[in-house]
Amino acid sequence: MIKSQDIVAIKSESEFECTALEVFHFQAEHCAPYKQYIELLGIDHHAVESVEQIPFLPIELFKTHDIYCGSHAPEKIFTSSNTGSTVASRHMMSSLKTYELAFFSAFEQFYGEVEDWSIYGLLPNYLQREGSSLIYMVDRMITRSGSGGFYLDEYEKLLTDMAADPKPKILLGVSYALWDLAEKYAPKLTNTIVMETGGMKGKREELAKSEFHKILTSAFGVEKIHSEYGMAELTSQAYSAGEGIFYTPKWMKVLIRDVNNPLMIHPAPARGAVNIIDLMNLSSCAFIATQDVGRTFDNGSFAVDGRLTGADIRGCNLLVQ
Repeated sequence: MIKSQDIVAIKSESEFECTALEVFHFQAEHCAPYKQYIELLGIDHHAVESVEQIPFLPIELFKTHDIYCGSHAPEKIFTSSNTGSTVASRHMMSSLKTYELAFFSAFEQFYGEVEDWSIYGLLPNYLQREGSSLIYMVDRMITRSGSGGFYLDEYEKLLTDMAADPKPKILLGVSYALWDLAEKYAPKLTNTIVMETGGMKGKREELAKSEFHKILTSAFGVEKIHSEYGMAELTSQAYSAGEGIFYTPKWMKVLIRDVNNPLMIHPAPARGAVNIIDLMNLSSCAFIATQDVGRTFDNGSFAVDGRLTGADIRGCNLLVQ
C-alpha cells in the first residue's frame, strides 16, 4: 500500500491519477462499506481505469457505518460538530502522524513554515466538545509555532495578546465568533491574516459569504478574509486567500457531480454537488460525495455556494436505504 509520505510528495497530474487509482483499488477491496457500495452500484472495481470512473461514497455513511480499512485499531476517532439533532459523523484515523503530515504539509504549501506564524484560535463551539479534528490541528500548529493560543469569549485578552505579539499572526475563527468580535470591538488588526472556518453553527443568521466578508474586512481593517475548508470526514484542508476561492494541496481534488445523477462528473468549469478526492484518507475512504454545492474552475480552484437540500439528493444513498 502506498505511504502517506509518497502522497504529500505528489507533484504532477499524472502522479495524482496513478496514486488515486492505486488507493481506489485498495479501498475497494479493504473498506467494507465502500466495497459493498460499489457492488450495489453494479461496478467491477477492476474495470475502473481512470479517476473519472471512480464512484464516490456518500458522506452520510460516515454517520451510519465504520468507514475504515486500517490494519489495526484506529489511533483516534474524530467526530463532526453535529449541530442540531443530527447524528455525528465518525472518522476513524489509523495514525495521527498521517493527519499531522497532511495538515502541516497543506498549510506550508500555502503559508510557509508554521514556526514563522503565531496561531490564534477563536473556536468556542469546537473547544466545548470532544473529538474535533480542527482543534487537534490548531493545537498542534500552536505548539509548533510556539506562540498564540486558544480563546473562548475572552475577546479583550485575545486582542491584548495579539497586539503585544510581534510575529505575523493568523486569527483562525469560526464565523459567528469572528462576527461577534467584529461587532463588539471592530479592532484594526495589523500584521494579521483573518481566517474563517465554517458557518454560523446556528448562533447567528446565515449571510452570503461576500456580505459576511465585507463586514469582517471593514471591522478588522484587512483587505481580504482567508478561509479554511475542511471537515471531520477529511484528513486534508483547502485554503482560500480571499473571495471564497479555494485551492487544494496537490494530493486533493474537487470534482463536480450532477445533482440528479451522482455518477456523472462534469468537467470544469462546472456547478453542482461537490465530490472530494483526499488521498490522505488512506485508512477510510479517499473518494467522498459531500452535501455541499459548489463550482470548479479551469485552474483547479473551487468555490462553495451552499448545501444540498433533502430534495436535491438523488439515488446515491444505497447503503443508507
